[in-house]
Amino acid sequence: MKNICYSYKYLLLPLLFWSNSIIAQDAADYLNNIEFTFKDVAGIGYEKGVTRRDPSDVMKVDQTYYVYYTKIPDAQPEYWGAGYWGASVWCAKSEDEGFTWTEVGQMLDVGENGKWDSQAVFTPNIFFADGKYYLYYTGVKPTPGNPNGEFENNNISDITAIGVAVADSPTGPFKRINEEPILKVSVEPEKFDSYRVDDASLLYRNGLYWMYYKGRSLLGGQGGPAHTCMGVAYAKYPEGPYTKFGKEILERSHEVFIWPQGTGVGAFASLSETFEYAPDGIDFMSNKLNAKVKERAVAPGGFRPDITDPVVVGEGLKWGISMIPNKHECYLVRFELTSK
Repeated sequence: MKNICYSYKYLLLPLLFWSNSIIAQDAADYLNNIEFTFKDVAGIGYEKGVTRRDPSDVMKVDQTYYVYYTKIPDAQPEYWGAGYWGASVWCAKSEDEGFTWTEVGQMLDVGENGKWDSQAVFTPNIFFADGKYYLYYTGVKPTPGNPNGEFENNNISDITAIGVAVADSPTGPFKRINEEPILKVSVEPEKFDSYRVDDASLLYRNGLYWMYYKGRSLLGGQGGPAHTCMGVAYAKYPEGPYTKFGKEILERSHEVFIWPQGTGVGAFASLSETFEYAPDGIDFMSNKLNAKVKERAVAPGGFRPDITDPVVVGEGLKWGISMIPNKHECYLVRFELTSK
């Protein structure tokens, strides 16, 4: 019987490889033949003097869609260089698949004075697990020693970190799980994420929570976003503790945008303006897809049914919310993915 079992095992291996190859080819064919199109939305579109930017992935609860984003209600031109001064996390809801939105209100304000997130909280994302809603966000504090208590956004003493708050409802109230971040910069200067970690996006895969994030190195900090790469960390629980994979998994990926695609993971690398695919959710670079788009979405978040209902095989990406850069008056729009 043992030998028969081994025989079946080795007979199945080629079939499994063939099946996975077909799924990977289907994903590549799909991503090579889609492009972004955009439509204005009501409720979170352009508003004079207001910044709305960096939308989360879109979550559906019952018949209502939710998106979370960075908002500065009274943004001024000088805020742009002042490290998101006054930025906080807000939420809006939609009943018509993201064409019309009603702003719910602020979900998370800055932390207490002296805390790691006391300057600003921004680039949120959302995930549902164990009956609760987890709101992930990036935080910064004023630059140590700055006489005016301001954030200088330098690559020497200013760092970012990622935290999480939790609620029983998608509209809160959200409470920080603890006073410390759940993901910090690496201590080794040569690591790709020794200067910044930011922009969390969650998947539940293979029994673990995968947190994709962007990182930038102290060695490349002065070079700006062009040196940003995507990384990933894992945890048994949504609040952590998270263990980093240890190295970058996708280069030229300043904005983290991932989703379940087939049995793998799709991603959009914002700087190269390409769709990418990793059958194992990690290896995006050894056989890069490089599916170029004509007009890219900026800081997009996709509608992801798996946020509330984890899947083994993802249907792929169809629509979401992205931003229009407009100095201190950024605003949000809806995107769809259509065939070329």
